[in-house]
Amino acid sequence: MNPHLEFLRSRRTVRAFEDRGVPLELVLKALEAATWAPSAHNSQPWRFVVLGKGGVRGRLVEAMSSRFMEDLLRDGVPEAEAKLMVESSAERLLRAPLLVLFCLVKSDLEEYPDERRRWAELVMGIQSVASAVENFLLALHALGLAGCWRCAPLFCPDVVKEVLSLPSDYEPQAIVEVGYPAEKPQMPSRRPLSEVLRLVDV
Repeated sequence: MNPHLEFLRSRRTVRAFEDRGVPLELVLKALEAATWAPSAHNSQPWRFVVLGKGGVRGRLVEAMSSRFMEDLLRDGVPEAEAKLMVESSAERLLRAPLLVLFCLVKSDLEEYPDERRRWAELVMGIQSVASAVENFLLALHALGLAGCWRCAPLFCPDVVKEVLSLPSDYEPQAIVEVGYPAEKPQMPSRRPLSEVLRLVDV
Protein backbone atom coordinates (compact mmCIF):
# COMPACT_ATOMS: atom_id res chain seq x y z
CA MET A 1 0.00 0.00 0.00
CA ASN A 2 1.10 3.56 -0.65
CA PRO A 3 2.85 4.74 2.57
CA HIS A 4 0.82 7.93 2.72
CA LEU A 5 -2.43 5.99 2.50
CA GLU A 6 -1.15 3.53 5.08
CA PHE A 7 -0.39 6.48 7.39
CA LEU A 8 -3.99 7.67 7.08
CA ARG A 9 -5.23 4.14 7.74
CA SER A 10 -3.05 3.78 10.84
CA ARG A 11 -4.47 6.75 12.75
CA ARG A 12 -6.58 5.73 15.74
CA THR A 13 -8.83 7.38 18.27
CA VAL A 14 -7.01 6.99 21.58
CA ARG A 15 -8.75 7.28 24.94
CA ALA A 16 -5.90 6.26 27.26
CA PHE A 17 -2.77 8.38 27.53
CA GLU A 18 0.58 8.04 29.24
CA ASP A 19 0.93 9.97 32.47
CA ARG A 20 3.38 12.52 31.16
CA GLY A 21 3.21 16.02 29.83
CA VAL A 22 2.99 16.98 26.19
CA PRO A 23 5.44 19.61 24.91
CA LEU A 24 3.44 22.66 23.92
CA GLU A 25 5.61 23.16 20.85
CA LEU A 26 4.39 19.84 19.43
CA VAL A 27 0.76 20.81 19.95
CA LEU A 28 1.42 24.16 18.29
CA LYS A 29 2.95 22.35 15.30
CA ALA A 30 -0.17 20.22 15.06
CA LEU A 31 -2.38 23.30 15.30
CA GLU A 32 -0.40 24.96 12.53
CA ALA A 33 -1.16 21.89 10.44
CA ALA A 34 -4.81 22.37 11.36
CA THR A 35 -4.69 25.79 9.71
CA TRP A 36 -3.68 24.13 6.43
CA ALA A 37 -7.12 22.53 6.17
CA PRO A 38 -9.46 23.62 3.39
CA SER A 39 -12.17 26.11 4.29
CA ALA A 40 -15.13 27.57 2.44
CA HIS A 41 -14.10 30.75 0.57
CA ASN A 42 -10.76 30.41 2.42
CA SER A 43 -12.62 31.92 5.38
CA GLN A 44 -10.51 30.00 7.94
CA PRO A 45 -13.28 30.36 10.56
CA TRP A 46 -11.53 28.23 13.18
CA ARG A 47 -10.21 29.31 16.57
CA PHE A 48 -8.25 27.14 19.00
CA VAL A 49 -8.07 27.20 22.80
CA VAL A 50 -5.42 25.05 24.51
CA LEU A 51 -6.20 23.98 28.07
CA GLY A 52 -3.62 22.72 30.54
CA LYS A 53 -4.36 20.98 33.82
CA GLY A 54 -5.03 24.10 35.89
CA GLY A 55 -8.09 25.22 37.76
CA VAL A 56 -9.84 26.54 34.67
CA ARG A 57 -10.08 23.04 33.23
CA GLY A 58 -11.48 21.77 36.49
CA ARG A 59 -14.17 24.44 36.51
CA LEU A 60 -14.98 23.71 32.87
CA VAL A 61 -15.36 19.98 33.43
CA GLU A 62 -17.47 20.57 36.53
CA ALA A 63 -19.82 22.90 34.68
CA MET A 64 -20.08 20.62 31.64
CA SER A 65 -20.71 17.64 33.91
CA SER A 66 -23.53 19.45 35.64
CA ARG A 67 -25.25 20.16 32.31
CA PHE A 68 -24.66 16.57 31.16
CA MET A 69 -26.28 15.27 34.34
CA GLU A 70 -29.29 17.51 33.83
CA ASP A 71 -29.73 16.25 30.27
CA LEU A 72 -29.46 12.59 31.27
CA LEU A 73 -31.98 12.92 34.08
CA ARG A 74 -34.34 14.79 31.76
CA ASP A 75 -34.00 11.89 29.30
CA GLY A 76 -35.14 9.49 32.00
CA VAL A 77 -31.77 7.84 32.67
CA PRO A 78 -31.74 6.43 36.23
CA GLU A 79 -29.75 8.67 38.55
CA ALA A 80 -27.16 6.05 39.51
CA GLU A 81 -26.51 5.19 35.87
CA ALA A 82 -26.36 8.87 34.90
CA LYS A 83 -23.85 9.55 37.66
CA LEU A 84 -21.54 6.82 36.37
CA MET A 85 -21.76 8.18 32.81
CA VAL A 86 -20.97 11.71 33.94
CA GLU A 87 -18.09 10.62 36.15
CA SER A 88 -16.56 8.55 33.35
CA SER A 89 -16.73 11.45 30.91
CA ALA A 90 -15.32 13.92 33.44
CA GLU A 91 -12.47 11.62 34.37
CA ARG A 92 -11.29 11.42 30.77
CA LEU A 93 -11.40 15.19 30.33
CA LEU A 94 -9.48 15.73 33.56
CA ARG A 95 -6.92 12.98 32.94
CA ALA A 96 -5.84 13.96 29.42
CA PRO A 97 -2.50 15.81 29.46
CA LEU A 98 -3.92 18.60 27.27
CA LEU A 99 -7.25 19.61 25.81
CA VAL A 100 -7.76 21.63 22.65
CA LEU A 101 -11.08 23.34 22.09
CA PHE A 102 -12.07 24.04 18.48
CA CYS A 103 -14.45 26.93 17.84
CA LEU A 104 -16.25 28.37 14.85
CA VAL A 105 -16.31 32.13 14.33
CA LYS A 106 -19.36 32.91 12.24
CA SER A 107 -18.28 36.49 11.61
CA ASP A 108 -15.60 35.09 9.26
CA LEU A 109 -18.30 33.63 7.01
CA GLU A 110 -20.01 35.20 4.03
CA GLU A 111 -23.25 37.06 4.74
CA TYR A 112 -26.43 36.48 2.74
CA PRO A 113 -29.87 38.10 2.96
CA ASP A 114 -31.83 34.84 2.70
CA GLU A 115 -32.15 31.97 5.17
CA ARG A 116 -31.32 29.24 2.64
CA ARG A 117 -27.86 30.58 1.87
CA ARG A 118 -27.20 31.62 5.48
CA TRP A 119 -27.84 28.04 6.54
CA ALA A 120 -25.56 26.69 3.77
CA GLU A 121 -22.80 29.09 4.80
CA LEU A 122 -23.08 27.99 8.43
CA VAL A 123 -22.79 24.35 7.41
CA MET A 124 -19.71 25.19 5.32
CA GLY A 125 -18.17 26.89 8.34
CA ILE A 126 -18.81 23.84 10.51
CA GLN A 127 -17.33 21.62 7.80
CA SER A 128 -14.27 23.86 7.68
CA VAL A 129 -13.68 23.56 11.42
CA ALA A 130 -14.16 19.79 11.18
CA SER A 131 -11.50 19.69 8.46
CA ALA A 132 -9.14 21.53 10.81
CA VAL A 133 -9.83 18.96 13.53
CA GLU A 134 -8.98 16.12 11.16
CA ASN A 135 -5.74 17.81 10.10
CA PHE A 136 -4.90 18.28 13.78
CA LEU A 137 -5.50 14.60 14.56
CA LEU A 138 -3.34 13.49 11.64
CA ALA A 139 -0.58 15.88 12.66
CA LEU A 140 -0.67 14.54 16.23
CA HIS A 141 -0.30 11.05 14.79
CA ALA A 142 2.69 12.15 12.71
CA LEU A 143 4.31 13.64 15.83
CA GLY A 144 3.94 10.49 17.92
CA LEU A 145 0.95 11.82 19.82
CA ALA A 146 -2.71 10.87 19.70
CA GLY A 147 -6.09 12.41 20.27
CA CYS A 148 -9.74 11.75 20.87
CA TRP A 149 -12.30 13.99 19.16
CA ARG A 150 -15.23 14.73 21.49
CA CYS A 151 -18.26 16.82 20.59
CA ALA A 152 -19.46 17.51 24.15
CA PRO A 153 -19.17 21.32 23.72
CA LEU A 154 -22.00 21.21 21.18
CA PHE A 155 -24.38 20.23 23.97
CA CYS A 156 -23.41 23.09 26.29
CA PRO A 157 -21.81 25.91 24.27
CA ASP A 158 -23.05 28.56 26.68
CA VAL A 159 -21.34 26.80 29.58
CA VAL A 160 -18.05 26.50 27.70
CA LYS A 161 -18.10 30.14 26.61
CA GLU A 162 -18.90 31.39 30.10
CA VAL A 163 -16.27 29.37 31.96
CA LEU A 164 -13.53 30.15 29.45
CA SER A 165 -14.60 33.79 29.00
CA LEU A 166 -14.60 33.31 25.23
CA PRO A 167 -15.46 36.14 22.85
CA SER A 168 -19.15 36.28 22.01
CA ASP A 169 -18.60 35.14 18.41
CA TYR A 170 -16.75 31.94 19.38
CA GLU A 171 -19.00 28.91 18.86
CA PRO A 172 -17.54 25.80 20.58
CA GLN A 173 -17.58 22.77 18.30
CA ALA A 174 -15.32 20.09 19.73
CA ILE A 175 -12.73 19.23 22.34
CA VAL A 176 -9.76 17.02 21.49
CA GLU A 177 -8.01 15.15 24.28
CA VAL A 178 -4.27 15.08 23.53
CA GLY A 179 -1.43 12.96 24.86
CA TYR A 180 1.07 10.20 24.24
CA PRO A 181 -0.91 7.03 23.50
CA ALA A 182 -1.01 4.39 26.22
CA GLU A 183 -2.91 1.94 24.02
CA LYS A 184 -2.90 0.68 20.45
CA PRO A 185 -6.54 0.29 19.49
CA GLN A 186 -7.47 -2.05 16.68
CA MET A 187 -9.09 -0.53 13.65
CA PRO A 188 -12.86 -0.49 14.18
CA SER A 189 -14.96 -2.11 11.52
CA ARG A 190 -15.56 -0.09 8.39
CA ARG A 191 -18.28 -0.50 5.82
CA PRO A 192 -16.88 -1.71 2.52
CA LEU A 193 -16.59 0.97 -0.12
CA SER A 194 -19.18 -0.83 -2.23
CA GLU A 195 -21.83 -0.08 0.42
CA VAL A 196 -21.23 3.66 0.53
CA LEU A 197 -20.33 4.43 -3.09
CA ARG A 198 -22.52 5.46 -5.99
CA LEU A 199 -20.93 6.02 -9.38
CA VAL A 200 -22.65 8.33 -11.85
CA ASP A 201 -21.57 8.72 -15.47
CA VAL A 202 -18.09 7.29 -14.88
